Amino acid sequence: MRHTISVLVENKFGVLTRVTGLFSGRGYNIDTLNVAPTHDAKTSRMTIVTRGDEATIDQIIKQLNKLVDVLEVRDFCEGEYVDRELVLVKVGVDSKSRAEIMQISDIFRAKIVDVQPKTLTIEITGDESKIEKFVDLMKNFGILELTRTGRIALPRK
Repeated sequence: MRHTISVLVENKFGVLTRVTGLFSGRGYNIDTLNVAPTHDAKTSRMTIVTRGDEATIDQIIKQLNKLVDVLEVRDFCEGEYVDRELVLVKVGVDSKSRAEIMQISDIFRAKIVDVQPKTLTIEITGDESKIEKFVDLMKNFGILELTRTGRIALPRK
């Protein structure tokens, strides 16, 4: 089962290494990892998506709480949080496909951020389901490059 874990940490050198070392040292995989400063320059938020049963996730949370510089750990349960992901995708275009790609982008509320004679670069944000549907549609046109931020999340309450 996939879990989204939010880890609030002190914004200090080596924190990311300790957190990722905890996962690799115990054989846990990280599906996605996003780290960025919060509104307080002294703290950063790590959003980690991983897989495991309840016992494994409980163990991960206990181990994270033991790490130096970790301030708070939360395992988000379905429906208790808002999540988003950002994707940049470069698609090959010709005169026939350009209008169709632009129309699909508009339907998904994606933004065209770069236009070149033979490519369009598109920015899309949303939940995992929306992102996957959009990427699947773009595969039909030929994805040249793609990069994703990974999931970010905040609690609803």
